[in-house]
Amino acid sequence: MAARLALSSPPLHVAIIMDGNGRWATARGLPRVAGHRQGAVAVRRAVESAPRLGISTLTLYAFSADNWQRPTAEVTCLMRLFDQYLREQARQCVEQGVRLTLVGRRDRLAPALRLRAETLEHETANGASLHLRLAIDYSAREAIWLATERLMQNGSGSRDDLSAAVRSGYGEPADVPDVDLLIRTGGEKRLSDFLLWESAYAELWFTDTAWPDFTGDDLALAVSEFTRRERRFGKVDASAIRS
Repeated sequence: MAARLALSSPPLHVAIIMDGNGRWATARGLPRVAGHRQGAVAVRRAVESAPRLGISTLTLYAFSADNWQRPTAEVTCLMRLFDQYLREQARQCVEQGVRLTLVGRRDRLAPALRLRAETLEHETANGASLHLRLAIDYSAREAIWLATERLMQNGSGSRDDLSAAVRSGYGEPADVPDVDLLIRTGGEKRLSDFLLWESAYAELWFTDTAWPDFTGDDLALAVSEFTRRERRFGKVDASAIRS
């Protein structure tokens, strides 16, 4: 059980690249889809733990735009798991005050999955305990390009205009805060086209733990380390300057 941490305000935006599902399964002699199924269980653990850790926004990288290149059988399984998760978690999200939104392209999703997601977004719109964002068919580079294209069509704008356009590039609300802490599981150390604009000053935390084994205690450990880091955003305290 993840401990409750006393964190200073404002609440945190934590983003997670949920990596290692396939390797977790392969290491156990199981098909890759077994790792994805176990990964869905880890998602539930993270969502349950997040509010207790001072996390107000949790963005999970579930399926990148490049993941369409995976074997058809694996992609089909993942889409079924997304649909199953939305179906099974609908009531729980409403009861627990979790606001759920999808981030990414929707035109390549099956109509039934898209409709289920949009319905759940509407039903959970007033959730205040946690904003859960599932990044499906997502590409940060594409989001930035879409934002740039939109501004070019509407005339030049400020950096704030671009920032808002990037955040709402896929139809998402533009009020999502920057990422404070970005976690990647599974031992790899790269961003993989995930929230590049929003993570400009994010603290990065990598772990060898594969996503299916990631627990609320692991999330608490990452947040605890985050709170011990000094975030200067390019500034230096005047008292630290010596003549």
